[in-house]
Amino acid sequence: MNVLFIASTAVVVADPPQSRELFIDALGLPLEGEEDGYYSSGSIPGSEHFGIWPLSQAAEACFGTPTWPADRAVPQASVEFEVEDADAVAAAGGELERAGFALLRPARTEPWGQTVTRLLTDDGLIVGISYAPSLHDGESA
Repeated sequence: MNVLFIASTAVVVADPPQSRELFIDALGLPLEGEEDGYYSSGSIPGSEHFGIWPLSQAAEACFGTPTWPADRAVPQASVEFEVEDADAVAAAGGELERAGFALLRPARTEPWGQTVTRLLTDDGLIVGISYAPSLHDGESA
């Protein structure tokens, strides 16, 4: 696996309005909202992407349901590591499985173009391996 950089970090929150009070109002982060309740920014120095990820959306992304399974650690955060292309995401997922890690979902391409696979650590951290074409737009082919 060839991790190029940290593509994304996000806090996973049960109460997005309360979290927006901290991260937007108190800390003054330049987060912009989406209709679905996800707030994020790609313009915080030192970060490709920082987001406030509602728990219901994390559950949907990981398990295909808006409710987090009661038998799993509830995540507090998510970190995604970027690889060189979409095929490398699936290959990385295979490497992780061979190393004994259980993937939440195999590699898949999201509607916005990002290919990602994720696992959940025993401590409740969602770890993603991803390829987001928008993070590679300036690269030569």
